[in-house]
Amino acid sequence: MDFGLVLQTDPPASGVVELMKRAEGQGFTHGWTFDSAVLWQEPFVIYSQILAQTERLIVGPMVTNPGTRTWEVTASTFATLNDMFGNRTVCGIGRGDSAMRVAGRKPNTLARIEEAMHIIRDLAEGREADLGGGTAIKFPWVREGAELPVWMAAYGPKALALTGEKADGFILQLADLYLTERMVKAVKDAAVAAGRNPDDVKICVAAPAYVTEDDSPEAPAHARDQCRWFGGMVGNHVADLVSKYGQSSSMVPEELTDYIKARQGYDYSHHGRTGNPDTAFVPDEIVDRFCLIGTAEQHIEKLKALRDVGVDQFALYNMQDAKESTIDIYGTTVIPAVNG
Repeated sequence: MDFGLVLQTDPPASGVVELMKRAEGQGFTHGWTFDSAVLWQEPFVIYSQILAQTERLIVGPMVTNPGTRTWEVTASTFATLNDMFGNRTVCGIGRGDSAMRVAGRKPNTLARIEEAMHIIRDLAEGREADLGGGTAIKFPWVREGAELPVWMAAYGPKALALTGEKADGFILQLADLYLTERMVKAVKDAAVAAGRNPDDVKICVAAPAYVTEDDSPEAPAHARDQCRWFGGMVGNHVADLVSKYGQSSSMVPEELTDYIKARQGYDYSHHGRTGNPDTAFVPDEIVDRFCLIGTAEQHIEKLKALRDVGVDQFALYNMQDAKESTIDIYGTTVIPAVNG
């Protein structure tokens, strides 16, 4: 199993770079960041520094979207980084939750995501693409062998199907075993129905992880408070699904919809941050199910279970008060045990 580190690009950017360097030294293979131009600093500028100061780490947004950058600019940015550092980027893409809503726009449609995925990948890999005006364009400077995998974030049935049909990878932002198994199956089934090899679609589960010193009843309380923000973030996407399919629809699992009934709005100024006041509605049970909380041994057990249902990468959201120690414990204990 691969391991990724997910960070917000809060200033100073040098701190983000240092944590990514630390992660590579501890065996992490991927470095991901949020991509929301109003809330955080520009990630692609920071990627160039991460790539320059690491040797193997693969970097990318979790996730960008088709609405805040023109597609040829997105493709050119990835292609430039790959030309400089050797195919060490991945394009995570989704509808655009915080990035679009903070700017007063609605998230993108699935049709727009599908078109963007094709064009961004084709241009970044040196092929021609039509941006919609009837004129095909091509980057003349992209070298042979350029690669840009495009991984799609999804929850709902139509998005899961599109991921299996068109994407190179699936990003699932929660670590609940039941829901992961169900959604991985939906993606793989869609890949098969589209005539693809389902193993060609990489599966990435992304969630907060907080390692406690012991398994006493008191130990997880602080960890849950550090990770409760995640249930609120996921709740935004679930609320969209409920508005589309209905609270009791069979299209959306009850395990996702039940907990957001007490949700009362969301302020994106606290998005993805510990202590987010808009996530008090998230119960402990959801925090435990969606995140990895407990001793190192408990993390190892859950990660092995995720691997058994088809997960290729665990991406660790590291927005908490123990960033360095979490990276180090994963490097010295968790990653070797999972992959040993």
